[in-house]
Amino acid sequence: MSTAEIALPMDGLKAKLKTTWMAGDYDRFSRHMEQGARAFYERLDVPAGCQMLDVACGSGQLALCAARDGVDVTGVDIAPNLVQRAQARAHAEGLKARFLEGDAEALPFEDASFDVVTSLIGAMFAPRPELVASELLRVCSPGGTIAMANWTPEGFVGQMFKTFAKFIAPSGMPAPVLWGDPTVVRQRLGHGVSSLTTKRCNYSMNYPFSPAEVVEFFGQYYGPTNRAFASLDQEAAAKLREELTALWSQHNRGGEGMTVVQAEYLEVVATRA
Repeated sequence: MSTAEIALPMDGLKAKLKTTWMAGDYDRFSRHMEQGARAFYERLDVPAGCQMLDVACGSGQLALCAARDGVDVTGVDIAPNLVQRAQARAHAEGLKARFLEGDAEALPFEDASFDVVTSLIGAMFAPRPELVASELLRVCSPGGTIAMANWTPEGFVGQMFKTFAKFIAPSGMPAPVLWGDPTVVRQRLGHGVSSLTTKRCNYSMNYPFSPAEVVEFFGQYYGPTNRAFASLDQEAAAKLREELTALWSQHNRGGEGMTVVQAEYLEVVATRA
């Protein structure tokens, strides 16, 4: 098979991924995730004035945390509508941050451009993890920090992905949650870093409505769930809703009319060699 023949299916997959992440309203969806983003960011102790890149930045939840603290931050995402929304949020707050459309597998920056390179539940969804790892390493300056937060296979979101897999045909790409396996992360980044630590953390997912309403919220505003429901017939969609509602209910620690679920992720912090 020629390089061109390999590229054609990948181009189609990339186009589908872009459409998926542009669906719904990720900005509205991510507002319920900002507390966890801030907790992840604060543990990194990023110095003011340094150059930071947030890969797969969405509508800017992590990058805006950094900008508010005086970090010179750039965000990049595959979905142009999310980039526009992130830039609008930065302008509205008078923050010095820039946002660009770009691919985690081919970042539009020179080598060693950033002191800190982050990705919060983002780059893990790119289809070619070996290219992602190479790019995160390439754009980070020697001695700089690479930090990721990635859902684990065993955690709540990993279980949610397994529920979707009962209804949706596999894409053929490596499972995103492999980025949540410490052994796999070390294999992918280890050759380019002088140190690497991993820690299992919980992302508190808090919603002021019931588990059934959370499922509807995801279906309306979170691109992958939105596209999953759209791809199913009425009967299969109803069954998926039922199973997702049961999963959220099983893990719910909130009171009546509330949904509070602890979703495990792997925190990865590495030093560029």
